[in-house]
Amino acid sequence: MLITFHSKISGDITMFGDVAQKLLHYMGLCENVPGVIEAKDIPTALSHLEQNIAKLKQQELQQQAIQDADDKLKYDQDDDLDQSPPISLAIRAIPLIEMLKAAQDAECHVMWDA
Repeated sequence: MLITFHSKISGDITMFGDVAQKLLHYMGLCENVPGVIEAKDIPTALSHLEQNIAKLKQQELQQQAIQDADDKLKYDQDDDLDQSPPISLAIRAIPLIEMLKAAQDAECHVMWDA
C-alpha cells in the first residue's frame, strides 16, 4: 500500500504504507488511513516526530559503530559489495518534516490517504 500526504502549501509526498504509518506513530497520531493533522496540532506532531527521529539517529549511529567493529573482524568483505546501503527512516522522514514545517508556517492542515 502507498500513502500520500497532501498539503495546500507543498507538493504531495508518497511513501510506502509501513514507512508512513511508522512516521505517523512517531508524531503521536493514529495510523489510520485516511487522516488529517489540523493546523493547530502540527507543532506538537512535528516536535514529536523530530524527537523520535533524533532518537532513531542515535540508535543508528550505535548500530553502525557495532557493525563497523564487526566488519573489521571479517576476513572476506567482498560479499557486501553487491548490496546497497539501506535508506534509514530518518532520511525518509525529511520530505514529511519539510511539509509539516511549511504547513505550520502557513497555518494549514496536512492530510493523508491511500
